[in-house]
Amino acid sequence: MHAILVASNRGPVSFTLSSDGALTMRRGGGGLVSGLTQVARHTPMLWVCAALTDGDRSAVRDAPGGRLDLAGHDTGPLRMLDIPPATFHRAYNDVANSTLWFVHHLLYDTPNSPHFGARFRREWESYQDYNATFAVALAEEAAHGARVLIQDYHLTLAPAMLRGERPDLRVAHFSHTPWAPPEYFSLLPDDVAAEVLSGILGADHAGFLTARWAAAFMDCCEAVLGADVDRAARTVRYEGRTTRIGVHPLGVDGEALLARAGEPDVAARVKAIREAVGDRRLIVRIDRTELSKNIVRGLLAYREFLHDHPEWHGRVVHLVFAYPSRHDLPEYREYTAAVQRCAKEIEDEFATEDWDPLILNVHDDYPRSLAAYRLADVLLVNPIRDGMNLVAKEGPILSPRCALVLSREAGAAAELGEDAIVVNPYDISGTAVALHEALTMPEDERLKRGRRLSAAATAMPPRRWFAEQLAALPDGPADAG
Repeated sequence: MHAILVASNRGPVSFTLSSDGALTMRRGGGGLVSGLTQVARHTPMLWVCAALTDGDRSAVRDAPGGRLDLAGHDTGPLRMLDIPPATFHRAYNDVANSTLWFVHHLLYDTPNSPHFGARFRREWESYQDYNATFAVALAEEAAHGARVLIQDYHLTLAPAMLRGERPDLRVAHFSHTPWAPPEYFSLLPDDVAAEVLSGILGADHAGFLTARWAAAFMDCCEAVLGADVDRAARTVRYEGRTTRIGVHPLGVDGEALLARAGEPDVAARVKAIREAVGDRRLIVRIDRTELSKNIVRGLLAYREFLHDHPEWHGRVVHLVFAYPSRHDLPEYREYTAAVQRCAKEIEDEFATEDWDPLILNVHDDYPRSLAAYRLADVLLVNPIRDGMNLVAKEGPILSPRCALVLSREAGAAAELGEDAIVVNPYDISGTAVALHEALTMPEDERLKRGRRLSAAATAMPPRRWFAEQLAALPDGPADAG
């Protein structure tokens, strides 16, 4: 039995199954997993996650009770849940990523979507089943009075479900996404909206990356549930229980990032990038090809910048890393194609025999990303909406002389906005002007801003972020009224 447990959809490792049946394990990716992996190295905790692939499911079948560490894998304490593939697909792709993600990032083309009919009801049942599987597993593994930290929009129902199973536990939920305002959140069917909110309110503590997202959640609780909200105290009282609302802006472990960026594979990629671009100035962006990341408008802004400033022709290169994301969803495949079309149009319009104005990479390469940070003169981070955005925080740590162009709709703007050049992500012309301002910013101003940006980015490294949430849980059993 465990005193500290963490639950998330994606775990710290994944497995691939070769044709001869051999399993290969690799470390998981993504900001949430990276942050929690750092925490797990220093905290005695059990991590509960879902099996995502056939390789994962094969590994689980050979592990006693799904405990991969007990089957000899170097994972740390880890229980992986073998949820039926059809249930997982509906819960993960159809509800979490195609519904809740779209709501919180305000992504719907509302004249055409969403459609909440009989098919969605079947998908929602799978999301309920998926959350229930996590709740049962956590209840089985938790010691009396244990502290359980449940992560993100995949698991909004699990806190209340776990509360029903184990009222002795102290439960936190953390949202790594933005939270939609009530008028947009109410796109969801009324009962579904209420179930999401009441699910999270099953926790003793509900955490968010910024005060803005926390306020939106409280607004939804009041508007949708009629809950008693105290915004000054950051509490929500509903059905006889009080949930405290916390703001914990996840940052970067600066020392670890600098150490990783100093390794030979990164140095080799620094050399390769420098050979490709020469002594030209570098505008860098590093993103998943995710609808909310706004890559196409960023490319259009660069195109407009080149059109308005011919004096920069031959003197600047835009290095764009747009890594694949959720290609099992048609909207994402179409968006990736749009990114590639826009990049080609820029090439066709501006490239010369001795100048490539844009380099697009779509194959994930973490050392290359670190190398690009180190060389960046300008870092462009212009999401439509983002819970935090760790790219905006990593860049200034690795390149203190880099000017940051940052969307006001990124959660990171709450901490970094004073020293970034803040843009409206929909304003292509405004972003083009910001790129020029960033390139022409005096060196001493860049360095002053860069030092402050780096300090802000490292103020809440993952271990402190995690510790604050543990500390925010009540000392005794949950508040029952």
